[in-house]
Order: sequence, then structure tokens, then C-alpha cells
Amino acid sequence: MSRSIKHLIVGGIIVMSISTAATAQELTIVNPPQLGDPTPLGYSTAVIVPPNARVAYISGQGGQDSTGGFSPEFDAQVAQAYANLRTALDGIGARPDQVAKLTIFVVDHDMSKLGVLTQNVAAMFGDRLPAQTLVPVPKLAIDPMLFEVEAIVVLE
Repeated sequence: MSRSIKHLIVGGIIVMSISTAATAQELTIVNPPQLGDPTPLGYSTAVIVPPNARVAYISGQGGQDSTGGFSPEFDAQVAQAYANLRTALDGIGARPDQVAKLTIFVVDHDMSKLGVLTQNVAAMFGDRLPAQTLVPVPKLAIDPMLFEVEAIVVLE
């Protein structure tokens, strides 16, 4: 048996044993210590979805209010976008702890924005942090948008 096949089999056994340890639709968060602790930055390294789970995909939520208006302030748009994400979760009968993955898009990202991002993620997800990817972009779909968040959710 080739070395790569052995690694694939061993890796599959580890993943299977981790995922079967979870209850019915509970997500399993994995943060390998060799990669450092990502939680202070507001994310988890990996999230395992239970077998046979139903998955929902929430489109990108921007920082627009109920009238469609945008604050010119980055922190206000981030807070509103997470409020909009919460409304979308409520609309499908899901909770924040069912979010497996976030992808966020930040216009003109720089390190000064990380504090706002981390604060909002912690406020919504507590210690059940989803896997997350931040994508810096030059602009989003609508000119006043400074931030957008999309989610992959495991339904019960």
C-alpha cells in the first residue's frame, strides 16, 4: 500500500472518529494546536458537519438598514450586517451555533479593522466560533457597501 493511501486512510479514520463523537446535528470545532489558537482572532480552524446534515447557504449580508440605507462608518456597517445575518438565521429557524463557515468581504481592508470584526463575531457566536475566511476586496456590489458576510449553516 502506498504511503499516500495510508495517510488518506489514517486521516479518514481520525475525521470519522471526531465526527461521530458529535451529537445528532452538533458541529465539531477543531483547532489543531500545531496551528496556534485562532479564537482570539474570531474564528476556528475547521468545523466538521455531522453526516446526513441539511445545509443552508445564506447569501452575503451587507450593512444596509431596513430602508436600504448604509452608514458611512465601517463599524456601523459590520454591526448591521451581523444583525442582518441574525435575521436571516431566524428566518430559516437556525441559531448562531449552527453556522459552520463564514466568508467575509472587507473593502480596503487593513489591520485596524480586525478589532471591529473580532468584536462582532464574538458578540454573535461566543465561544462557538465558525470557520472563517476574510477576503479583502476593492469594492462590493453596491458602492456604499464596506462589508459583507455570507454563511453556511447546518440545519436541525
